[in-house]
Amino acid sequence: MRLVLADQLTRDVAALKGLDPERDVVLMAEVMEEAAYVRHHKQKLVFLFAAMRNFAAELREEGIEVDYVELDAKGNSGSLGGELRRAVERRKPKRVVLTEPGEWRVQEMFLDWREELDCDVVIREDDRFVCSRAGFETWAHGRKGLRMEFFYREMRRKTGLLMNGDDPEGGRWNFDVENRKKLPKDIAVPDRLRFPPDAATKRVMAMVEQRFPDNFGTLDDFGWAVTRKDARRALSEFIRSALENFGDYQDAMKSGGPFLFHGLVSPYVNAGLLTAMEVCEAAVNAYEKGEAPLNAVEGFVRQIIGWREYVRGVYWLKMPEYREANFLDATRKLPDLYWTAETDMNCLANCVADTRDHAYAHHIQRLMVLGNFSLLAGIAPREVQDWYLLVYADAYEWVELPNVSGMVLFADGGLLGSKPYAASGAYIDRMSDYCGGCAYDVKQKTGENACPFNYLYWDFLARNEKKLSGNQRLTMPYRTLAKMKPERVREIRSDAKRFLEGLPATYED
Repeated sequence: MRLVLADQLTRDVAALKGLDPERDVVLMAEVMEEAAYVRHHKQKLVFLFAAMRNFAAELREEGIEVDYVELDAKGNSGSLGGELRRAVERRKPKRVVLTEPGEWRVQEMFLDWREELDCDVVIREDDRFVCSRAGFETWAHGRKGLRMEFFYREMRRKTGLLMNGDDPEGGRWNFDVENRKKLPKDIAVPDRLRFPPDAATKRVMAMVEQRFPDNFGTLDDFGWAVTRKDARRALSEFIRSALENFGDYQDAMKSGGPFLFHGLVSPYVNAGLLTAMEVCEAAVNAYEKGEAPLNAVEGFVRQIIGWREYVRGVYWLKMPEYREANFLDATRKLPDLYWTAETDMNCLANCVADTRDHAYAHHIQRLMVLGNFSLLAGIAPREVQDWYLLVYADAYEWVELPNVSGMVLFADGGLLGSKPYAASGAYIDRMSDYCGGCAYDVKQKTGENACPFNYLYWDFLARNEKKLSGNQRLTMPYRTLAKMKPERVREIRSDAKRFLEGLPATYED
């Protein structure tokens, strides 16, 4: 019996290798335990359930027997362990073959099954990643810091992507400095390929609306691919219409422009409909044919074989303690605006609305608007972690937790990031058009009409001075803070206190 999880929807996933259709059976199960351990965005649930059902159908077309348990099936135990035990009782297999899971809590289940089941349980390494868990541990051993840049170079050498022998293509490993342009007002943003739900997906949508009516998000604009064939179409469309400008404008933000030139492939890669290497190879092929510039392709490849592989390695290296990290002792509850999008701060309203409508926001929206605000406001890490895990179609704890704890909140004290990614309203004004339609004045530093990011930034530095003033990358802002007159600092701290205490935080998740 070969168990396939919702994020393992790949024909060559380890558990399916060597499968004999004459004697083996594949088990797949939709269970409430996984659907409800956080209250996932409705689009995330539809995407995964529909993709699972389509993957099962593709296996059956190959002549493979699939034992599939739908969420509403009679007798569904509601848990992965319960469905595996029921299937073992039905099928009496000699052994159960698993692919190592992406999340710590599921690994604990796997280890328990080894003790509980009356058959052999084989756990195979997930070889869809370029770097194994053991490989990352070996790379990290003895290092004082775990900087992604050095790991990324190793992955480039290992894969040969954008390499000329031992040297990086273009003579540089990283073109990040060329990936920070503001979006011109007159640039044409391409229409992105979306996939209207077919009849089977509509049945899943109806089930999700019935079973999860109060979950975050809307299904009105659901357009994710739910088959490998359509996911490949989405990748091809990105390469054709958007990759060329992805590099220049990957940090840009625009009101009413949730996708811009981004890949929109992370849900497919993380669920298994696409592989990391095939999306990188598609981008590199476009560069080699002269269809996309190097800064765009290198930036795209870096996100996948660099950052994605890196955060997975950090997750498995540091769990389970990493989940509880709170270096800055942040304790505030998550404000209602993260659920309602009801705020006079136009940048936050746009980013939460994009998240609600699409189960998606690109990485700068996540880091420098939604994340920046949660950092400056001192929101408790577990509150922020749960929100990011819940709202995005591509979110699993292995990728969400290091991003939130390390990059967004600096809760790990600098393991991932060399400094907190804190910024005032000037950054958002420079990289977006949000400020032009905002009730607050981004140029004003204090007072009721000032952009809250401005005084929250300095309040954050003052509040955390004992822990952060020794950070070399914060030397200049702390020098500026030290030169401020005491009455100005008091005004800043007073504005921050007034604003934060006025934030509603009564939403019951």
